[in-house]
Amino acid sequence: MSSFLPFLDRSRTIAKPGFNRWLVPPAALCVHLCIGQAYAFSVFNLPMTRLIGVSQSAPGDWKLTDLGWIFSIAMAVLGISAAVFGRWVEEGGPRKAMFTAGLCWAGGFLISALGIYLHNLWIIYLGYGVIGGCALGIGYISPVSTLIKWFPDRPGMATGMAIMGFGGGALVASPLSVWLMSKFATSTHVGVFETFIVMGCAYFVFMMVGAAIVRVPAADWKPEGFVPPKQSKLISRNDVYVYDAVKTPQFWLIWIVLFLNTTAGIGVLGQASAMSQEMFPGHITAIAAAGLVGLMSLFNMGGRFSWASVSDYIGRKNTYFVFMTLGFILYVTVPFAGATGNVYLFVFCFLIIVSMYGGGFSTVPAYLKDMFGVRYVGAIHGILLTAWSAAGIVGPVLINYIREYNVTHGVPKAQAYNTTMYIMAGLLVIGFIANFFVRAVNSRYHMQADHPANAGAVPVGSAH
Repeated sequence: MSSFLPFLDRSRTIAKPGFNRWLVPPAALCVHLCIGQAYAFSVFNLPMTRLIGVSQSAPGDWKLTDLGWIFSIAMAVLGISAAVFGRWVEEGGPRKAMFTAGLCWAGGFLISALGIYLHNLWIIYLGYGVIGGCALGIGYISPVSTLIKWFPDRPGMATGMAIMGFGGGALVASPLSVWLMSKFATSTHVGVFETFIVMGCAYFVFMMVGAAIVRVPAADWKPEGFVPPKQSKLISRNDVYVYDAVKTPQFWLIWIVLFLNTTAGIGVLGQASAMSQEMFPGHITAIAAAGLVGLMSLFNMGGRFSWASVSDYIGRKNTYFVFMTLGFILYVTVPFAGATGNVYLFVFCFLIIVSMYGGGFSTVPAYLKDMFGVRYVGAIHGILLTAWSAAGIVGPVLINYIREYNVTHGVPKAQAYNTTMYIMAGLLVIGFIANFFVRAVNSRYHMQADHPANAGAVPVGSAH
């Protein structure tokens, strides 16, 4: 691609002396706020069940169960594409990755619009699910290692700023989508087709702005007054090659930690509205439940920045110990809140849980940097995100199927989630144990000067 578009080359993105590193987080946010729309895709589900009937579903309209696969495919492809393209993103540089993500994200919307026009669900599976899913994976990891290199003094805060955008993208996309559909809707169609086209074009522009702004630091650049942290058992200055990292027990222990933290949080996040109404019938209405979901989105977004920033001071391992310990206490408290009818305690538990769900995502890149060095952290992070894909399946399944089993066996709906909450608490105990066993990477995995990956390699940030 760079032979046709040379401005995408890593060498063309090297910052000149005096470049303000604080311009890089906004570049990352341009991408993450756009692809964060994925969390708001559900606003299209009901309108897409009546593309033919318009006012109500008609014969030939799609079912919600069929439409649910669009998001599921996109999330699965996110993890797969992040793993497959992680090394390419790392070596090609952030501009090339952001540009590619922008093309795929806009293309996913435009292809899906064609699927709406032709009323062909398979085209939407391909557009938003597969091509859009590739944009999610590539775009999500594109700024990670760049931000860590710009902010070696605050790597957790830096990645938290960008990944906060992914959590907050739905806050923009949800009302925007509803507003656009209302503007384009007529008596003969619901306005989804035009909304997809407008959003695809708008997101492309914003993501191109991010790609244009982003820069990588020169090889010898350091922040003014920066003193590298003392090497400790859990902060290494040695790099580990991406495919050697996956051979270490540390990688898989952190994979388990992220998987379990995400499994516990994503199930609650996806069912918060229904769960709150069923646990507090007559106290939490549908409108109040919608407000809770919006508040949880804010805590999801805020937790990504705040917890990652905290990890710069207390360490990544200790931060995950907090997630697992505090999470355990909160999950076992939820059934008590339901039994006593304490709505405020229930809401408090959910808000802190979802903040730690977001914090788990934003803290893990810095955790990987501490373990495996900065050179291949983006690629390693991409492979680790398969934990997200797995959790996206397991979490909702645990919540939904255990609830259904309990209800069919006579358990009142207000108590149907208790078993699941205890199971989630148990998962966090396992996560605590996995995190406990994380140790420094054995020196035999450290890259040496004669490592094959160094053959013909260009130091990160240098011209070629």
